Parts: sequence; structure tokens; C-alpha cells
Amino acid sequence: MTELPGTIKSDRIYSGRVISLDEDTVRFPDGSTGTLAVVRHPGASAIVPFLSDPRGENPTVLLIRQYRHATGGYLFEVPAGRLDAGEKPEDCARRELLEETGCTAGQFEHLTTVVTTPGFSDERIHLFMATELRQGEAKKEADEFIEPLPMLLSEALSKIEKGEISDAKTVLALLFAAGFRTKG
Repeated sequence: MTELPGTIKSDRIYSGRVISLDEDTVRFPDGSTGTLAVVRHPGASAIVPFLSDPRGENPTVLLIRQYRHATGGYLFEVPAGRLDAGEKPEDCARRELLEETGCTAGQFEHLTTVVTTPGFSDERIHLFMATELRQGEAKKEADEFIEPLPMLLSEALSKIEKGEISDAKTVLALLFAAGFRTKG
């Protein structure tokens, strides 16, 4: 009888502020074994904030333009951030919306949860839609260079089509919201 696939042993190679790196010895579905590097991430939440009724004609979303060193410049994104230890995804979403845009939301709706890069990471991002926004003061972290940017949903979708919005969580969150939640 072949043993079930899974981790045989795991060695921590690196621990950082955002990620950790493990080297796992694993048993594959065919019974063979091998070694894989796995990036461990606590998970994150991302939010599509609607400034107007999402079921109205051409609603407005609140995106952010954020500097990302790893990509060499600025990206259009939905607000998002890493889960704190023990934090629930919706609580993280509420916290990140406030920190990055200064907004609070009267309504939050879970859209879906996605695995970002399953070939080498265990990160999952919980996608939410936020409505009934109230403006307050942003509480950005020291390494966050963010500009809130209201945008018509149709413009955001056009930017996705043109490759001007390329951040995966943002593309998926906007397309999901547009395809499944904005239809009356």
C-alpha cells in the first residue's frame, strides 16, 4: 500500500517579517519523495471598495496607486494587507481598508478566497467587497506610499484589458465583483 502524499519533514531556512521559507521533504501521490522549497505566508485580505452602489450604472471603486519596490514602480491595486496572528480575514479587511484609504464600510461581503502561487507558496488571499463607505483618516505604515484613486469600474476593467492593472489580486477581485456582484 502506498503512503498518502504529504510532508515527511520540514526545515525552516529563513524567517522574515513577511514570509518564511521552509525546505520540505515530501511524499508525492505516486509514492516517490522529493524536496521542495515552500514560502510560508500568514495570508491576506483584499477589498474592492465601492464608493457608489455596485449595482448602479457604472459604479465607482476606490483603488490605490502604490509603490512596489519588487516590481520597480507603482501599481494600481485594491487595498489589501497581511493577516496578523489570530486575526479573522474580515477584521483584517476592515483594518486594511481604514489604514490604506481612511475609509470604513457599513457592509462587507466575502467574495472568494484564492491561492496565489501554489507552486511554491501557501499564501491565501481572502477577497471582500465593501460598500456604504465613510471617509476618515488613513493610517498608512511607514513603508507604504499610497495614493487613493477613485475610478469608474468600467475604467478599471479597461485598464485590466490593456494590462495597466496587472496585480493579480486586484485583477481577480475586480473581475469577480464585476462578474458576480454588480449585476442587479
